[in-house]
Amino acid sequence: MRRNMNIFTCQQLENRAGHCSIKQNTRINGHKMKQLAHTDHHPLQNPVSVGFILAPEFTLSAFSNFVDVLRLAADEGDFSRQIRCKWKILSHDSRPILSSSGLEVIPTAGLEDPQHFDYIVVVGGLLHAGKKISPQITAYLKQADEAGVTLIGVCTGSFILARAGLMHGYHSCVSWFHYHHFEQEFPKYPVSSDELFNIDGKRMTCAGGAGVMHLAAHLIEKHCGKFEAAQALRIMLEEMPLPASTPQPHSVVTDKVYNRSVRKAVQLIERNISNPLTVDDIAQKVNVSIRHLERLFHAELGMTPRSYSAKLRLDHARHLILNTDHRISFIVFECGFVDCSHFSRRFKLEFGQTPTEMRIKRGTIKKFQSKVAA
Repeated sequence: MRRNMNIFTCQQLENRAGHCSIKQNTRINGHKMKQLAHTDHHPLQNPVSVGFILAPEFTLSAFSNFVDVLRLAADEGDFSRQIRCKWKILSHDSRPILSSSGLEVIPTAGLEDPQHFDYIVVVGGLLHAGKKISPQITAYLKQADEAGVTLIGVCTGSFILARAGLMHGYHSCVSWFHYHHFEQEFPKYPVSSDELFNIDGKRMTCAGGAGVMHLAAHLIEKHCGKFEAAQALRIMLEEMPLPASTPQPHSVVTDKVYNRSVRKAVQLIERNISNPLTVDDIAQKVNVSIRHLERLFHAELGMTPRSYSAKLRLDHARHLILNTDHRISFIVFECGFVDCSHFSRRFKLEFGQTPTEMRIKRGTIKKFQSKVAA
């Protein structure tokens, strides 16, 4: 009976204070356990509260990475209780929200008073999926802004905030992959793809991926302490918290490039897929001669800058054909090609089938998946 009372008392203390800080030795279930308060803990008054808005076909990893850092920092051990951190998945209706991976997440709350939250996180997803955020969600985000709540856009969540007019006067951080899309859609909004995340007053934006974990860790460090932030990341097998200014990796090819001139040239090519730069333009921006740039590309990548640009644009076209319903004629120009027949020949040479054949095959696979799911 005494042992059970000890356990119950410890749990009560955890629920009220966020964790047990016991300076004297105590026996629980016959085992001696010494718990010392961490010297770097912030005094816990109110738990940090986060509301999540999930866009249609949102990116599952962006959401799960964020919420798991909160979960691991919220409690001692592996109990996952919402003590230091609280979170809810908000929606204007109770219907499950479909992620881009096909998995669904069920909302846990309605669009309650935004002042209940310290942060509202908008998790974006497929940029060209065609499904937009609901008017109710847009109105709610504007209400949160008026209430002074900090808004966070992760993955393509920055696009959602910008479309709602909520990024005016704020800097956005997006993935290198979506940089030129943001620049084209919002030419007057400052944007970068050089860092993991950006903090600009009441706005925080993050490119997505592993960067989401480090943004969440930044919030944990601010509200709970450095120990909790570092421990949450270690459990997720991630390095110590990285600062916002940490450069984001750009592409698999870029990661294999060691020459700084080639890395810069590759990034310029990636950022200008729709309007390809000439080799002369690239060489001038990198501050080397055309011949020297071509020699560097051959040494690092085994191809010319022109060949690399064509391959990158064809890969992007393939992504759009498989993941959007855009007309192929639109994709041709979106990927920097000016002639449909030339594009089709290059595409078949690269992937073994024409763009039309690839899209028909995609439709067949989707129909089969729908029948299996039914």
